[in-house]
Amino acid sequence: MAFVVAPLVIEQANHQTIGLRFFAPFQMDKGFAFFLGADSLGRPIMLQLIVGARTSVLIAVFAVGISAALGYAIGLASGYFGGWIDNILLRIADILHTIPSLLMALVVLFVLQPSIFNLIIVLGITRIPVYLRTTRAQTMEIRERMFVEVARSLGASNWRIMTREIAPLVFPTIRTLAMLEVAAVILAAASLTFLGIGLQRPDVDWGMMVSDGRAYLKSAWFVAVFPGAVIVLTALSANILSNWLRAVEDPAQSTLFFRAKKKKGAAQ
Repeated sequence: MAFVVAPLVIEQANHQTIGLRFFAPFQMDKGFAFFLGADSLGRPIMLQLIVGARTSVLIAVFAVGISAALGYAIGLASGYFGGWIDNILLRIADILHTIPSLLMALVVLFVLQPSIFNLIIVLGITRIPVYLRTTRAQTMEIRERMFVEVARSLGASNWRIMTREIAPLVFPTIRTLAMLEVAAVILAAASLTFLGIGLQRPDVDWGMMVSDGRAYLKSAWFVAVFPGAVIVLTALSANILSNWLRAVEDPAQSTLFFRAKKKKGAAQ
């Protein structure tokens, strides 16, 4: 069903109706699609927000998935084995971390053709050092604990120790960090498109909508304000969710959280 509906929504979102140029929002005269108004070419803002949400979330999820998976795996190996492997991986991470991610994305997308695939690859690679350093730091601390020494003395292989003993303890931190990075990637993708280096029509994302509407802020504020508000709300929601996950999974914070909740219920 989704494969049938999605192309229709995309087609309607990009359909131009000059007679409805800058159609005012919060009116049902032209149907629900135009409830949030129309842009400079008469395209329904509501449908463009829906299509832009699919594009922005797709880019964020896959970019974060690539960077988290690679950084998680490389960080485990680097932190566990150490030595020259650790030094080489850290130098590569330093190089990637030194260059601003947006600047690298601008250069790569300027040379290559802007597309969803290229945007995912660029944003995914530039964020690997964040996960690599976090995973490495936690792995180096966990590998010195007693239960790891016991597993090693019982003859467990390095692979088993990393995957069964260390990786499960590092994963919650990486998951919380990934939620924060989803918001950052959405903002980065929107910034690139706003600068004209990201996606191009017929692909639509929220940054493109803000870029299209910035010239009409005085006459048609809603063209840029609605997608901008959606970007802010999405980033804020991802940050709140990541903080909630961290509070629930951290024993110290979760104890305070649930204790405060019980006291509040008892007081009532």
